[in-house]
Amino acid sequence: MRALITGATGFVGRRLLTKLDQPAVVLSRNAAKAERTLAKFEVTAFDWDAENQPAPAEAFEGVDVIFHLAGEPVSEGRWTKAKKERLRESRVAGTRNLVQTITQLANKPRVLISASAVGYYGDRGDEILTEDASPREDFLGEICISWERESHAARLAGIRVVNPRIGIVLGEHGGAIGKMLTPFWLGLGSPLGSGKQYMPWIHIDDLVHQMLFAAERESISGPLNGTAPNPVTNLEFTKTLGKVLNRPTFLPAPPTFVLKAAIGEFANVLLQSQRAVPQRSLDAGFHFHYPDLEPALRQILAK
Repeated sequence: MRALITGATGFVGRRLLTKLDQPAVVLSRNAAKAERTLAKFEVTAFDWDAENQPAPAEAFEGVDVIFHLAGEPVSEGRWTKAKKERLRESRVAGTRNLVQTITQLANKPRVLISASAVGYYGDRGDEILTEDASPREDFLGEICISWERESHAARLAGIRVVNPRIGIVLGEHGGAIGKMLTPFWLGLGSPLGSGKQYMPWIHIDDLVHQMLFAAERESISGPLNGTAPNPVTNLEFTKTLGKVLNRPTFLPAPPTFVLKAAIGEFANVLLQSQRAVPQRSLDAGFHFHYPDLEPALRQILAK
């Protein structure tokens, strides 16, 4: 598999590089820096200003699968007006500019794995959300709708398109766990809000293997929930992480207004409930190594 990756220096992109059978091509805002950062993977990097220009056509020579993971981080920094614009443009314009190039290639890639997010569904309580569930037109939902729509333009050129709607990615040395550990080690772990909201988590290795599985299976196209089969509530997650760390979790949840004062509008995302399940992956025969939370956390935290 000759792969091209955008967002390769990110948490998921780096793990994906470890699973490929040959060096990848990488598109990055700073190609020289990306090659230094990813030197052990022997990548070939090309400069690309995703929001403002088409992707460089020369980067796609011999490429048969694209993993498009690039996007402004959702959870880093307060959601100012400028931040929200970057969240949108890095995904929507970036995908548009990528697709503009690949649809014009003489030798086109066979598949585009173009990321999306469970934010597509909005706040849905305890409703079970398969890939057929409707979107919610809140801020993240509208971004996801537009993000996926831009990728679908590649279908008109005969390119198969898959959209992993990625949940909360758990893994060592980064991701959601990296942000949670300090308060738990200090014995300050507590649920957020009511604790009843569902957290659509997934182990990073399962997510990467799911994307590779989708790349190889010609029968798979459209959305795939990038989530484990067994989502848990925030309260269940809190208790399980405390158990694995052998730390107390008896503190009451901080009031919602305190959480919003501390981190701004992003607090709304943390309090949303998405009971997303990966029905299409399961139906296609994909095997999750970490379908349940406690074994996943124990594997991650043992490293």
